[in-house]
Amino acid sequence: MKAVLAAILALALTGPVLAQPSSNAAAIRNKALTDPTAWDFLASLTTEVGNRQAGTPRAERARDWAVARLTELGFSNVHVESFPIQAWRRGPENAQVVGLNGKTLKILGLGRSVATPAGGIEAPLAVFPTYAALLAAPAGSLTGKIVLVNQVMTTEAASGYGALRPARTNGASEAAKRGGVAYLIRSLSTAHTDLPHTGAMTYADGVPKVPAAAISTPDADMLALMASRGRQVSLKLNMSSSMGPATGWTVVGEIPGSTRPNEVILVGGHLDSWDVGQGAVDDGAGMAVTVSAARLAASGGRLQRTLRVALFGAEEMNYSGQAYLDAHRGDLATIVLASESDEGAGGLTSVRLPARGIGAPVFAPLAELLAPLKVTVAAQAATGSGDDVAPIIGAGVPAFAFQVDAGHYFDWHHSDDDTLDKVDPARLNQMVAAFAVLLNLAANSDQDFRPAK
Repeated sequence: MKAVLAAILALALTGPVLAQPSSNAAAIRNKALTDPTAWDFLASLTTEVGNRQAGTPRAERARDWAVARLTELGFSNVHVESFPIQAWRRGPENAQVVGLNGKTLKILGLGRSVATPAGGIEAPLAVFPTYAALLAAPAGSLTGKIVLVNQVMTTEAASGYGALRPARTNGASEAAKRGGVAYLIRSLSTAHTDLPHTGAMTYADGVPKVPAAAISTPDADMLALMASRGRQVSLKLNMSSSMGPATGWTVVGEIPGSTRPNEVILVGGHLDSWDVGQGAVDDGAGMAVTVSAARLAASGGRLQRTLRVALFGAEEMNYSGQAYLDAHRGDLATIVLASESDEGAGGLTSVRLPARGIGAPVFAPLAELLAPLKVTVAAQAATGSGDDVAPIIGAGVPAFAFQVDAGHYFDWHHSDDDTLDKVDPARLNQMVAAFAVLLNLAANSDQDFRPAK
């Protein structure tokens, strides 16, 4: 164990621990680098619960696990906030090349996809190298065809993923508008493996609903190559799924403030995951970081403000953020600051503060406190910080946002590769340390982070 802790310190610190402008915050930072809470939290979640798609029995198990875990860690007011959702549940799926090489393809249905008709769909394939090329196709040009968009995700950052998300969320309806009978998309992934990456999609009103799935990157390339050689490629696709009313749950715990208990700093991650892998980097790590950071931020003595940790229960299908806003519209003024961790555990590189926090005395020591962690304070203000807190931020709650090194995040997320072995304990604790420092400073201040009126 001592060797592991030494490795964590070696990775996260550039030299010996030195006196910092805020000795309490510095002590918390240094303690966080060897604290086992985050790793234990994540190891327990992934091995005792595993993947936990909203609206499934595993989500119920995750809810109960989270309540027990937060209680065990000493959080107060641990409770569950429920909200209605439409749960999508995957059934058996398969796809195969008809004739030619007869290859069985690696696919994962997209969340909300309808099933194929009984007996499946067999149809010729139309391949597009980009989503823009599909959008340029004229109406009726894809009648009776299965459509594949084989656009490569060219960057390992969230910006590359964001640029391609419309192809996943809207592509099925765009294919159907042009006569397509099913839709396949090259997985939104920076890895070249046989493991496809799922994700949510939506259907446009007034457009036929066709089944939609992600296909592994090697299989997408193979189909594109086959089509480019002038041969007609046909596929057989079978997909089953169901949608129905269910309940989502956000699990909440608090560390009450002393002198300003009605002023709340909200942090968290999302409890749900897709039904593949273990949900380790998406988003077990985000929960582990924020739970551990809140607990450590208060380890030097009672904080003035209350720290609230929310483990949001249905992020992947985009329910829990709006549900949290709807449940807390009447007390939004009490939330003085919010942030979410939801980009894996690759380590932090920088932080953006709320506009009114830039240059504020409360954060004067921050840059020096974060420097040994190799985390910088950006000059730009935070405008958001994750899907689950986006609705309350849009309603006026100030945000801070840490930038995560996501160099490998999109190799793994939404796939069977999202497993605990992808998480480095040292990088996880570096994230905890930075979050804990910022929370300690903000919770021990009276700074108003909302724009001045």
